[in-house]
Amino acid sequence: MPKIKVLIVDDSAIVRKIFTEELSRYPDIEVIGTAPDPFVARTKIVNLKPDVITLDIEMPRMDGLTFLRKLMKYYPIPTIIVSSLTPAGGKLTIEALEIGAVDVIAKPGGAYSVANMSAQLAEKIRAAASVVLNKKPPMEKEKVTITPPEPISALAETTNKVIAIGASTGGTEALKAILTKMPPNIPGIVVVQHMPPHFTAAFAERLNGLCQIEVREAKDNDSVINGTCLIAPGNYHMLLRRSGARYYVEVKQGPMVHHQRPAVDVLFKSTAKYAGANAIGVILTGMGSDGAEGLKEMKDAGAKTIAQDEETCVVFGMPKEAIKLGAADKVLPLHQIPSEIIRMVGK
Repeated sequence: MPKIKVLIVDDSAIVRKIFTEELSRYPDIEVIGTAPDPFVARTKIVNLKPDVITLDIEMPRMDGLTFLRKLMKYYPIPTIIVSSLTPAGGKLTIEALEIGAVDVIAKPGGAYSVANMSAQLAEKIRAAASVVLNKKPPMEKEKVTITPPEPISALAETTNKVIAIGASTGGTEALKAILTKMPPNIPGIVVVQHMPPHFTAAFAERLNGLCQIEVREAKDNDSVINGTCLIAPGNYHMLLRRSGARYYVEVKQGPMVHHQRPAVDVLFKSTAKYAGANAIGVILTGMGSDGAEGLKEMKDAGAKTIAQDEETCVVFGMPKEAIKLGAADKVLPLHQIPSEIIRMVGK
C-alpha cells in the first residue's frame, strides 16, 4: 500500500523537526519535505506532489490564510492547520476551516505531550488523505430551497429532551449547517467536536454570531436548556448529568478515548444513561469510530438516532462505524438532518 506523502510548512525549525521525527514512526506516512514559508512550499508542492500538507497559520512573508486561499483556488490539497494555543490562533483557525482546511492541530507543548500530539497528527493525516476536496460544500445545492424552520409550536416552555451531536474531521462546517437551522426554542443541545483547547471557544463564538440559538463553550455544571447549545471545550471530556428535572454537563479531564479528549463516546454514553428515550443522537462526518458505540447505547436506551450519509461526509468514518453497529435509526444527507431533528423533537 502506498505511503501518505506529507509536506510540513512551518516557520519553526523545531516544529518541522518534531513533526518529521514523530511521523517517521508510522510506516504508512512519509514526510517528503518541509518548507519554512509558503514561497518555498509552493515550489515543493508542484515538484513533490504531497497528498497532505500541514500548514502553520502564522508565518512571515505570507500568512497561512492567504496561502490557503490561493492553494484551495489553484491547487487544492487536503490541509491540516497547525496553530498556536491562543485566542487569536483560535479565530484564525476557524477562518481557515471555513476556507477549506480539513482539520486543525495545536503546536506541540502546553496542553498536549509530544506523544499525544504525534498519535493525533497521524490520525488527522490519515483522515485528510481520504478527503475528496472537489465535493461541493454540503449545503450548497440546497441553499435556494432551505428556509429556517418555524419555531416548534407544540413544544412546551420546559422540555425533558436533549440533543447530543458528535463530529470530527469536516464537522465544523457540518455543525454550522445544522445549528444555523435550529429554531430558538429547540431543546438543549450538547456537542463534541474533536478540537484542541481555545479553538472550541473561537468556534462557539463564531457559531453564536450565526445562529438563532445561543452557542457557547461549556463550563462544568452548565445547565442544558432550551435554545442553548453547549460545545465541549478542547482537552476536556463532557458528560451529560441529571439532577431531578435539570440536565447539566460535567466537564472534566480523564484518559483519552479513541485518542480524543473530548470524545464523542463519553458524551453519548452518559446521554444514554441520563436521558434515555428523551434523547436524540446525531453522528456526523469524522475519521475513526468514536461515537459509534455510544450512539448504539443511546438507541438501545430508546433514543432516536441519526447518522450522516456517505455522500455528504468529508470523511465517512464515524457514521459508517455507527451504521455497521445498527446504531442509526436514520441515515441522512446533511441538508436533511436539521428538519429531521426538529421532527423527532416534536414527537
